[in-house]
Amino acid sequence: MDVNAKGVFLGTKAAIAEMRKTGGSIINISSMSGIVGQNYIQPVYNASKGAVRIFTKSAAIQYAKEGIRVDSVHPGPIDTEMAGEHLNNTGLQRKAEQRVPLGRTARPKEVAYGVLFLASDESSFVTGSELVVDGGMTAQ
Repeated sequence: MDVNAKGVFLGTKAAIAEMRKTGGSIINISSMSGIVGQNYIQPVYNASKGAVRIFTKSAAIQYAKEGIRVDSVHPGPIDTEMAGEHLNNTGLQRKAEQRVPLGRTARPKEVAYGVLFLASDESSFVTGSELVVDGGMTAQ
């Protein structure tokens, strides 16, 4: 909870003071686990990512009139070194890929492109949104 929820709160709090001068965009990283529960994830992880989800929506409403946009990104399984180590060591890689309708884990770049969109002027009318980058997992 300290990292996932409190960290997002403190980061947003620090950014708001400066952003009040010029506006801007805050993008919080949550998880698809903040949208749906899973029987293979610890409930506290779901709760911490769900906290990021609703905090983002509340902050978006609170700061919209000051020209500050706040959105969240909700990745599914990502092919990172840390995740790969865990998935390969426990034999869960194949199971993870089977859960994803697109049949694979995401590349970090695919999540980064979503963040880039939310940070850009092309998303100037987007705030309080949830960008889900999960290969279709939450559509099930």
